[in-house]
Amino acid sequence: MPTEYREIEFTIKKDGSVDYTIRGIKGSGCDELSHVFEELGEVSESRKTGEYYEKEPEAKVLTQRK
Repeated sequence: MPTEYREIEFTIKKDGSVDYTIRGIKGSGCDELSHVFEELGEVSESRKTGEYYEKEPEAKVLTQRK
């Protein structure tokens, strides 16, 4: 079973602004993480990656009765 990764890439530009990209979280799960960074400063632009539009795999719950 492949290990899933989650990654946040930060790029600090010469003008002091910061870009970040969240990878490995599908769907709107990255919104909660984005809000943490957005509280640190002014947001000038926001773009969604392709992963945002993918569905998070559904967890299957199996119950067994005896």
